[in-house]
Order: sequence, then C-alpha cells, then structure tokens
Amino acid sequence: MTPPAISVVGLKKRYANGTDAIRGIDFEVRKGEIFGLIGPDGAGKTSTFQILAGVMEATAGTVEIFGQAARDARENTGYLTQAFSLYPDLTVAENIQYIGDLRRVPHKQIQERGHQYLSMFDMDRFTERLAGRLSGGMKQKLALVCALVAQPQVLLLDEPTTGVDPVSRREFWDTLAHLADDGLTIMVATPYLDEAERCHRVALIHLGEIRQTGTPTELRDSLKAKRLEIHTSNLAQAEEILSVESARHGEILDVQRFGDRLDVIAPDPVRGKALVEERLSAAGLTCDVFRIDQPTLENTFVATLRAIGQDVQSKPYPSEHPHQDIRGQVAIRATDLTKHFGAFTAVQDVNITVKYGEIYGLLGANGAGKTTTIKMLCGLLGPSSGGMELAGESGSLRSRSVRERIGYMSQKFSLYDDLSIEQNLDFFGGVYGVPKDELEEKKRWVMEFSGLTGKESLVTGSLPGGWKQRVAFGASIMHEPSVLFLDEPTSGVDPLARRAFWRMINQLADKGTAILVTTHYLEEAEQCNRLGFMVAGELVAEGTPHGVKSEQGGHLIEMIVDQPQRAADLLREPLAATGDRWRVSLFGDRLHVITDLDFETGKRQTVASLEAAGISVVDAYEEPYSLEDVFIVVVEKSRKLGKVGKED
Repeated sequence: MTPPAISVVGLKKRYANGTDAIRGIDFEVRKGEIFGLIGPDGAGKTSTFQILAGVMEATAGTVEIFGQAARDARENTGYLTQAFSLYPDLTVAENIQYIGDLRRVPHKQIQERGHQYLSMFDMDRFTERLAGRLSGGMKQKLALVCALVAQPQVLLLDEPTTGVDPVSRREFWDTLAHLADDGLTIMVATPYLDEAERCHRVALIHLGEIRQTGTPTELRDSLKAKRLEIHTSNLAQAEEILSVESARHGEILDVQRFGDRLDVIAPDPVRGKALVEERLSAAGLTCDVFRIDQPTLENTFVATLRAIGQDVQSKPYPSEHPHQDIRGQVAIRATDLTKHFGAFTAVQDVNITVKYGEIYGLLGANGAGKTTTIKMLCGLLGPSSGGMELAGESGSLRSRSVRERIGYMSQKFSLYDDLSIEQNLDFFGGVYGVPKDELEEKKRWVMEFSGLTGKESLVTGSLPGGWKQRVAFGASIMHEPSVLFLDEPTSGVDPLARRAFWRMINQLADKGTAILVTTHYLEEAEQCNRLGFMVAGELVAEGTPHGVKSEQGGHLIEMIVDQPQRAADLLREPLAATGDRWRVSLFGDRLHVITDLDFETGKRQTVASLEAAGISVVDAYEEPYSLEDVFIVVVEKSRKLGKVGKED
C-alpha cells in the first residue's frame, strides 16, 4: 500500500493561555488528493495548517509529510496563509522572483516556472503591475504562483478564495484540479461549502476535534434525508410554522429560508411533503413543493454541528423603530447612473430600484463596478451623470437626515482595529445617534450575536475575520436604519454564523428595512429576493433567483466518469477556439457540461465523445442551474460581446 503524503496522528495544540486549539486529531491525505478541512471559526483549522507548514510546534502527536517531520519537510511544502503574503510595492514579476530567491530556486527556473503558472492563470500580461493594484482574485492567483515556484510536493491553502469572485474562484479550483492530477497533494481550508464539494475528501473539524471524514457524496448520504424546495405565499410565516414543526418531531430536520423559497430537510420526502402542505394550508398559505433533491454539504455540516449542540442562536434584535409603515415604497433608485474616473468608465447607465422590505443582491466579478455603485447610492461618491433617490430624498444624499436613516458595512473598513470592541460600539453608537437608553441593550445584543459576550475589552484587530464581521454587522444596524448597504458582509464567515447573519437580515427586511447586499458566495445570493448581475460597469441581468435561472436557456448535464480531469480537458479542447471553455467545469468526481442543444442530444454527443476516448461514463443526468452556473454564463456571454472588467 502506498504510504500517505500527509500523516497526522494524535495531534494536539495547547496555547500558553490554556486554550486547547487541537484536541487529538488523526487523518491521512493521499498523494495527488485534494483534501478539505472545513469547520466554523475557532475550530482549529489554521493551527493545524501552521503545524503542517512547520511554522509552529505541536504540543503532542506526530505530523509527517512524505515520511519527514513537518519542520524538516518545509522545503517541499507550499503554504498560502489567510492574509495575502505578497509585497504590494513590488510588481508581479518581482514578487515571484523574491519568493523564488528565498526558496533558493535557480534564477532560470524561477523565470520558466513563473511564466508557466502566470500563463495558466491568464496573468502573464500583468508582470509589471504592482501587486497592490491587483484585484482580490488576481492577488490570490499570484500568491499561488509564488507558492508553486519552488515546485512543492504538498500545497497548504488556508481559505485561499475569501473575497474572490465566482469566476476567479472557478478558475482557481480548475487549476488546483490540474495540479492534483499531476501528482501535487493539496490540503485546503474553506468556509465555502460549495468549494468543499470540489475536494476528493473532506474532514469536518469543530472545537479541535474531527467529527466526520469522507467524500462529499458520503457526507451528504450520511444525513439520510432529502431536501424539499418550496414556494409559498409568505416565506416568513411559513418558516416560522415549519421551524416549530422541526422542533416538535423528526419529520422535519431543518428549515432554511431563501429569497424566493424555503428548503426543508426531511428523512422521508413523501411524509415531509405531506406535512408541509398540511401545515401551510391550515395557515391559509399557498404551497408548491417544486423540487425534491439531495441535501447539500452545508445541510450536512449544520446537521452534524446541531447534533452536538453547536447551533448559533441569538436573541431577536431589540427593535424599537420598525419600518413596516413604509414597506413597498421605493427606498433606493438609480436612473442611468454613470461614473467616470478619467477615461475609465466604472459604471455605465445602471438602473436599480429597491423597495422597503426587500433584499436586493448586486453580483459581479472583481472590477465589475459593484462597490463604486454602492458608494454612489449611499452618497459617499458623486456620480458623473444619472439620477439617484435614497430614503425619500433625491437632492443631497449626504444630508444629516439621510445619513441617520442608512447603515453601511463596507467591504474593507468597518471597525477601528486599535480600539476595543466596546469602544468601537460606543463610537458608532455616538456617530449614529443611538439614544443612551437604547445603547446598552443594543451593545449587549451585538456581543451575543457575535458570540463574544464577556469579551468586550478585546482589541478588535485581534479578532479572527469571522468574528470581526459579526461585530461590524452589529455596529452597522445599532441605529435601526431604514436602508442598509452590506458590501460582502459574510466574507470568511463559517456556515453556522452565515445562517445567523441571514436570519437577522431577513428579520430586518420583515420589519421594513431595504437591504442592498453584495456577495461573492453564490449559494448565499439565493437568500436575496431579487438579483442584479453587473459586468464591466453595466447591469446585464436582473430578476428573482428562480427567474434568472429559468431565463438562461440551454441545459446542464452532470456526469460521473472514471477519469474526471481527463474528461474535462477533452471536452474543453474543441471549445478553446470559441472561448467557451467555461461550459465544462469539474466538481470533485463530477463533471458539469452546459449545452445549448436539447438535453438528450447534448447528453448523447457528450457521452459518445468521452467513450470514444476510452473514458467510462458511470452516469449522466440533467441538473438545474445553480446561481454560480448562471453567474458564469452571464459573465462569459457578456465577455464574448466585448464587455470586460477593469482587471482585464
């Protein structure tokens, strides 16, 4: 039997303050495998990676990489940390050269490998651009190139795609699949469960202990349940009714609300469907169970943690000033909104309307113009042309009366890192004019929502990213704004905490708050009532989550084959000339193929091509588009029409 690439036995880590970050974990990673380590904030993922990378000693246990102790194997290990490990004042080429020199790679090989990997990422034309001027996706690609220039045998990636747009994420994972197929062993930590689906195997870690290990399919099957997608006339009321049923007996395991549907997890889909229809009908609600499908990996993740009592619960927000009286009225309106920066047009003729009580998702790749649009809509940036309306005003959007009615959680800056949590909350409470008799109660709620009760004196800069995001979100809503802007609010937040975020966002919308949110996590975008897709500064598609999926046309074929990477490469080859390689993507052991032919014809032709090349097709069936599929289709079709983002 081939020895494992990574062997971890009885690994423990206790810090000087007495915290047990890792409590005796065991796992193995095979050569050429992509192994995912998933878990909530504080689970022990980063500590595990630091020990594997040889930059931190274990308290107990053994860690071996190809038979060597982790510290002795550092020359054969590439490590991408959560924070960007680049020098912003050096160019792309200079960063690669510097890291190559540090790893004692000969100059000629640095040049050759740097060019090879930059070409693989379509970044070879950016060699002279400063790293600090790259988008988030391009920075992560460059960081990966730097890690690969020494040609490691093992690659450790700690949340490598946080803040990276879906197009870049898919390109990133396609590259990882190629590298693994070539024999590179990859271990990755990610808060995104759709990414974990792309791993060969996954381990779920919580509170320093591994709770489950297996392939994504094995983990989903372990739930022994089905997922019912439900349309109903009142999502909030239906969620409340079915959540009560979930707590009452085992016919319903979980209820999750999305922008235009509910997902209900039921062990027996027939009995579950009957129970849902009976309870909602008794409440006078229309109900349509329009799809029964496999649970997602996130459903499994949440169920596993709930089984050990680790669900995230928080008290309802102490709302003193709801906005139900203005529900349905226009809160945000953009008319032909345009912004030029010199000769560059960041936003072009954008038209958006958001009503009170609505959650609107603004989606787009890095450089699409989302953040510029938000800054104009909330009065932080003046437009070059076009009209805007915000919170009932269309004149000065920077007036005090408007500012008191809006909340804004920015993508990059929301809190002062050198202040304590309590000092931050006091500061924002004062800026937003929160009445003193309400401030203490609001602060207590923020601390409980953040899971940090009793830790008010902690310096904010010391918090892990997920906890900091929760505090920042709480600070942005303490004054109960009627209009709320959230720019990637859950970036780097684990699935349990993300659910708590969206439970709160939905509660705010139910009370009449208008919410405009951006996100790179497309599963999360399903939570929005309506979506707008931006490409190169233009709004190119708009509608409900279900609506934008149904408008795409074509068919998505999911295939299980015996040689996934070879199959993907084979099917992509004839598409390269037309720029349609995006039609084929790899998800672990599954292949997704988008065809404009009817399903049976597309399936027959695809299967014939693979079998002619000696690739065995185990199964092939039609799957509905995910929002990520829709995003890729919209962006790539727009690019073919000549629309390209700033980073292009």
